[in-house]
Amino acid sequence: MKTVLITGSTSGIGLGIAIEFAKSGYNIAMNGIEKSATELIENLKAKYNTQINYYYADLSDVEQIEKMISEVENDFGSIDILINNAGIQFVSSIEDFPIDKWNQIIQLNLNAVFLTSKFAWKKMKAQNFGRIINIASAHGLVASEFKSAYVAAKHGVVGLTKVQGLEGAPYGITSNAICPGYVKTPLVEKQIAEQAKAHNISEQEVVSKIMLQKHAIKDFVSVETIGKLAVFLASEDSKLITGTAIPVDGGWIAQ
Repeated sequence: MKTVLITGSTSGIGLGIAIEFAKSGYNIAMNGIEKSATELIENLKAKYNTQINYYYADLSDVEQIEKMISEVENDFGSIDILINNAGIQFVSSIEDFPIDKWNQIIQLNLNAVFLTSKFAWKKMKAQNFGRIINIASAHGLVASEFKSAYVAAKHGVVGLTKVQGLEGAPYGITSNAICPGYVKTPLVEKQIAEQAKAHNISEQEVVSKIMLQKHAIKDFVSVETIGKLAVFLASEDSKLITGTAIPVDGGWIAQ
């Protein structure tokens, strides 16, 4: 049974991905910055009848990343699939963008993707199999105003994915980036309500005029869609797909 490590997987997209892999019978290594996630893990184990462990790690800390990778490998024997999902966002004009926020976003959204991959690479290479799936963004392919650090980091993730695909090719390691548009998560639902109040418009207007303005198909991406695509990219059927950035964005970047 193969093992998947998913960073930032206690909520939102990461949790959705974890559930899809649990449904498919994988061993799951979940990660977050909560000191404990016992209730969540036990509920998932009971529902999906698979082995699930939780690993606390602050991905802004190199030593904690290396420790997490080592612990997962020791517990499960290997990391067969690595999914780099953890990320943060901050919105500001370039001139007002706080330097500490820039550094924080680059560290978590880009540097951590490199570091988890670096520390997992040796065993993937030795076993002649590995799947690295980087959750980038439509903003890894196109830009929006006021998101300089996020756009820079996600463009970097797409570039790193290409290099990983090339270097991994002789060793059975593939690497691909999933680039979602707006995904319906609890965080986004909260933002809809907050923006409706701030702009004195309806929640539906927030969705259509602000959030989904750039989607040609006026609908949110579901976490289930992202999870199912990740399961496919982890499979043997995807072995010739590598170094790619796959948009799941309702036609955003086609425009």
